[in-house]
Amino acid sequence: MDGHGADLHHIRPWRKIERRKSRKICVGPVEVGGDAPITVQSMTNTPTPDAAATIDQIRRLEEAGADIVRVSCPDEDSTAAFAKIARAAKVPLVADIHFHYKRAIEAAAAGAACLRINPGNIGNAQRVKDVVQAAKDHGCSMRIGVNAGSLEQHLLEKYGEPCPEAMVESALHHAALLEEHDFREYKISVKASDVFLTAAAYQALAEATDAPLHLGVTEAGALRTGTIKSSIAMGSLLWAGIGDTIRVSLAADPVEEIKVGNDLLKSLGLRQRGVTIIACPSCARQGYDVISTVDELEKKLSHIAEPITLSIIGCVVNGPGEALMTDLGFTGGGKGAGMVYVAGKPDHKVDNASMIAHIVDLVEERARVLRAAKSPSKG
Repeated sequence: MDGHGADLHHIRPWRKIERRKSRKICVGPVEVGGDAPITVQSMTNTPTPDAAATIDQIRRLEEAGADIVRVSCPDEDSTAAFAKIARAAKVPLVADIHFHYKRAIEAAAAGAACLRINPGNIGNAQRVKDVVQAAKDHGCSMRIGVNAGSLEQHLLEKYGEPCPEAMVESALHHAALLEEHDFREYKISVKASDVFLTAAAYQALAEATDAPLHLGVTEAGALRTGTIKSSIAMGSLLWAGIGDTIRVSLAADPVEEIKVGNDLLKSLGLRQRGVTIIACPSCARQGYDVISTVDELEKKLSHIAEPITLSIIGCVVNGPGEALMTDLGFTGGGKGAGMVYVAGKPDHKVDNASMIAHIVDLVEERARVLRAAKSPSKG
């Protein structure tokens, strides 16, 4: 198996996404922008002063594939706990700051890799200058976070309502403030809960600056509806080459945000991490219970980080064709058994009853091969 399924995006020109050229910054050891891979992030929802609970949640986010994690710092107790949390985290942490500029200064000293500020509510120019100095002193990058719901009053008066022009004007104004202090290690977001406003604001911003962009639909909603809204807005932007790091904002377990974010990037060929399952919706032709099989396989293969494609199809109508496009495949064939495909070709049959365990073994073996191929040779 040569991983041919993962290569299709490179040999089919209509699958190729030309990413917008942006400058590169660093969030701790993680690069954002330029030619760096698009990163996926989430945010903890535990009380930050409860360091143990916050560290535990960060660990679950890391295991799910988070590249960066944001932690809210609304008070001194939070920034006091931040140092312990940052030491325990394997991924870089972004300190989320609103209103209280001193929290940003404290978080930078406590080990934040990035400071997320909304300059519209951080205070006067001197406070912004002090935050920039703290970022410089401690090697932090920054995110200018503009939200449609918290635009500056003078912009609302000028434009009458939150609109793409107002959001971009706010972002560029605050970017200029940072650059006045010779600070360019920043990324920008212009989020709204409305998918049209979000997409239009990012499209305009992408043309106005070379800063890396953090994509997101703010307050997108519950797991299902929030996933749909985020996929519409961010999917269209990413398809157009816009976006350097993403956060899917869901009223759900933050781990779900990472799963959705990874799946969104995988569906566009922008990220190859973990097992991608292609599955039919099932019908009366199915030779086994496709839905429960896929559900079980997703659970049993969630620990796999290597990029592997797997097709699970209920019958021979589409099964062989889908298997051509994936590393491994299984097609229901009746009489309690089906065909296993390897690198697009029929390889052997297996009983339905043992099919799940057998496929898990095949995927794990392929993951081991891929890991070994990446490891530096010994001797």
